[in-house]
Amino acid sequence: MDGQQKTSRAPAIEDHGVIGDLRTVALVATDGTMDWLCFPHFDSPSVFAALLDPEKGGHFRIAPEVDGERVVHKQFYWPDSNVLVTRFYSPDGVGELVDFMPMGRGGHAGRVREVVRRIRVVRGELAFRVECAPAFNYGRDTHQVRILHGGASFVSETLKLTLVTSVPLETDGRRVTGRFTLHEGQSAVFGLREGAPDSCHDTVMGHEASEALFRSTVDYWRHWVAGCSYTGRWREVVQRSALALKLMTFEPSGAIVAAPTCSLPEAPGGVRNWDYRYVWIRDAAFTVYALLRIGFKKEAGAFMRWLEARIAALPEGAPLPLMYALDGGEVPREQELWHLSGYGGARPVRIGNGAAHQLQLDIYGELMDSVYLYNKHGAPISYDFWRHLRRLVDWVCEHWQERDESIWEVRAGKQNFVYSKMMCWVAVDRAIRLADKRSFPADRARWLRTRDTIFEEIMQKGWCAKRGAFIQSYETMALDSANLLMPLVFFLSPVDPRMLSMLDILRKPPAQGGLASDGLVFRYDAEATEDGVSRGREGTFNLCTFWMVEAMTRASVTRPDLLDEARLTFERMLGYANHVGLYAEQTGPSGEALGNFPQALTHLSLISAAYNLDRALGHRD
Repeated sequence: MDGQQKTSRAPAIEDHGVIGDLRTVALVATDGTMDWLCFPHFDSPSVFAALLDPEKGGHFRIAPEVDGERVVHKQFYWPDSNVLVTRFYSPDGVGELVDFMPMGRGGHAGRVREVVRRIRVVRGELAFRVECAPAFNYGRDTHQVRILHGGASFVSETLKLTLVTSVPLETDGRRVTGRFTLHEGQSAVFGLREGAPDSCHDTVMGHEASEALFRSTVDYWRHWVAGCSYTGRWREVVQRSALALKLMTFEPSGAIVAAPTCSLPEAPGGVRNWDYRYVWIRDAAFTVYALLRIGFKKEAGAFMRWLEARIAALPEGAPLPLMYALDGGEVPREQELWHLSGYGGARPVRIGNGAAHQLQLDIYGELMDSVYLYNKHGAPISYDFWRHLRRLVDWVCEHWQERDESIWEVRAGKQNFVYSKMMCWVAVDRAIRLADKRSFPADRARWLRTRDTIFEEIMQKGWCAKRGAFIQSYETMALDSANLLMPLVFFLSPVDPRMLSMLDILRKPPAQGGLASDGLVFRYDAEATEDGVSRGREGTFNLCTFWMVEAMTRASVTRPDLLDEARLTFERMLGYANHVGLYAEQTGPSGEALGNFPQALTHLSLISAAYNLDRALGHRD
């Protein structure tokens, strides 16, 4: 019971904005609390993790020192940027907290990496309290605090950080706190940065210095997002998703993480708590498609180079790992951190990922599709890259009939998942197209034969006439929203009678045999699917809802009614974004955000759905 009381004070997942510097990300709640930061990189141990345990996780809070009921909070992004603004409205005055990680037009430009938090009063007078309480290595490492001239330092065994500020601080040996009052027009600046100097008085920032950093950072993001080629109906929403995806890019290598958080639950209070701070081949490949769609070829090219290096390093005959650490190495083994109470009591908190060693055959299709699209819309790939890819396609021809764990990473044993078989078909099909387009040497006869064999098997074993839909696997009659990708990857015509039948079935509520709830789509029926993870019903899967929008959009060629339905569903989903336009992995039963946040798959599928839906609507409005 005590644990539940502790976790109840944590802000909700959806009550956060995100800032970053293309190396890591911090989450900032609407009450001014920074409650998630891993440093120096996305997959480094946490410094602040109050989101997973308000008592032990660590936090950095700046907030008015008045009765909370008398303060109204508002949070928004500075337009066209990833600079976050949190406003506090009270009868005594208005405070404005600006959070960002400094960037210049050329990126970091050799600057010391830091988090800048500037609080100023724009009306009246307000008293504030600052509290910085890091908890290094997920709260497992001890640290020493030292008050310095111009700030304080925090030194653990593996990481040293300094809080630079002109605000007087005091310490209890674990955290530092400070109280200060600002009048209209006054500001206080806090910089949390690498290192632990003996004094930081000469690096304390005033308003002018912080203003220069603020402007250069806004300029960086505005310059970047100006490259977005999408000019359709939902331009602001698409640009926010693009900015979110950019934040999840690891600039030094071009790698793209699935999400910058770990162990945010997929089921309220449940055990479906995973670490997403790694590079999934699938998620990153989908991201390349989304970025290419709206004009960001540079990011797509950077990931292609990262991908080529990973494939080139594969031993002869070895399968492609489904995920990597940021440096291209192995993902750490999965650990359970029972000393943390978990978000909303959802335990265990997990770091590392045990799914890293699963067999997921679908990744080859997603990979080859992204390479094919990059070769077409980005830049022609090299012959050496082709040789490595050809080796992977030959591996698929030998292994596509095997059972696997597939896209949802089930932990109940391998099956013959229809989605995986379909994506093996995509892998071979795109390889054939690429070989023909570029006149690359390949074993075309074998590839053609394999492609056709896969197709026929799926149509014979993957289609269930009784249910009027493609099933999840050959071993079960359960439905799976992943099969909505069939027309999106050109496996089936969007108006094929079987596809139209499945669309109509999936759009029904679970009680009637479908997977939709007011238009929002579950990935599968967790009650009917043995996925090896117990307890707790999931929310609707945002990715699958946007897939449904695309499938209906494409099917509207012969079913015009579906175009209106697609737009209605899409715009309904827009209403489930949080206050700054960000999405987690799922939408819970009460409309809350569930799963890691923000999630790349959700934002990239939003971009793709917006692009294709806008094109289908044309000038009809």
